[in-house]
Amino acid sequence: MARAASEWGFFQLTNHGVSRELMEKMRREQARLFRLPFETKEKAGLLNGSYRWGNPTATSLRQLSWSEAFHVPLARISGQHCDFGELTSLGCVMQEVAEAMSRVANTVVAALAEKLTGHDAGAAAFPPGCDKMTCFLRLNRYPACPFAADTFGLVPHTDSDFLTVLCQDQVGGLHLMKDSCWVTVKPRPDTLIVNIGDLFQAWSNDTYKSVEHKVVANAKSDRLSIAYFLCPSYDAFIGTCGEPSPYRAFTFREYRSKAYSNDTYKSVEHNVVANVKSDRLSIAYFLCPSYDAFIGTCVEPSPYRAFTFGEYRSKVQDDVGRTGKKIGLPNFLKCSLVQ
Repeated sequence: MARAASEWGFFQLTNHGVSRELMEKMRREQARLFRLPFETKEKAGLLNGSYRWGNPTATSLRQLSWSEAFHVPLARISGQHCDFGELTSLGCVMQEVAEAMSRVANTVVAALAEKLTGHDAGAAAFPPGCDKMTCFLRLNRYPACPFAADTFGLVPHTDSDFLTVLCQDQVGGLHLMKDSCWVTVKPRPDTLIVNIGDLFQAWSNDTYKSVEHKVVANAKSDRLSIAYFLCPSYDAFIGTCGEPSPYRAFTFREYRSKAYSNDTYKSVEHNVVANVKSDRLSIAYFLCPSYDAFIGTCVEPSPYRAFTFGEYRSKVQDDVGRTGKKIGLPNFLKCSLVQ
């Protein structure tokens, strides 16, 4: 497991103790849940308003996730006030699945930690700040997509947790990045997929890898999956397996919050396509500070060092002259990887 976690960031588990019968029962409940009308799924009460779909900020098909999901905190599954609607058996099955996946996640994460530290991490309640009340269970559906060749089921990303345990059906579609190439994760019956999250990579001083992955849409079949996310409380500090660490200490809340606006608002790449028949006219107004004005931050800590507009403009011009394109903000990260 440790070798796979460090080389691939993903591995498949067999003999994990989660029964086929339980997962089949969960899929049946999941199918009933997603067959509900959209208006019913989206209403605030159902599973405490945990329904998500698509990507509201997408501006092209390549930014769209062709999927829907219920992303449920475990604390709410067991809560008396969680609304399961008419699906009276859903709560009990979700609770059973969450407990089974939790056992797998805690066993795996403790074994991987012990490999690095040389001592049993289980006795120290590893990862710190994690318990069944801080973790999440996510029920995913990826509908058959009529334009699947141009569409993601889930856009490329890494997971912002310690560890993810996934049960996927036999439709497939999960891909991971390895050596700058996408690799298909083929479904295998009765296996669970485990992948390293960003927080575990930081704790392991980059020994274990949180790798980019995606789901590809399918033109013919729906795909269902169940994911368990091992997360700490928002105020838990993410430590290290040993010093020196390349990362400073930070909390999960700090990690989840995102450059001025500390990357909350996005400067996105855009272009204009030439027209073979017509001229195009436009007028643009650019709101800019003086060249000597410092660009601050909405709150500390910021991932960016302080810089002036003049310094930024000069760096952009240098980028274009050297590489043919603008690099921009990555030049000013406190731990910049730009050479």
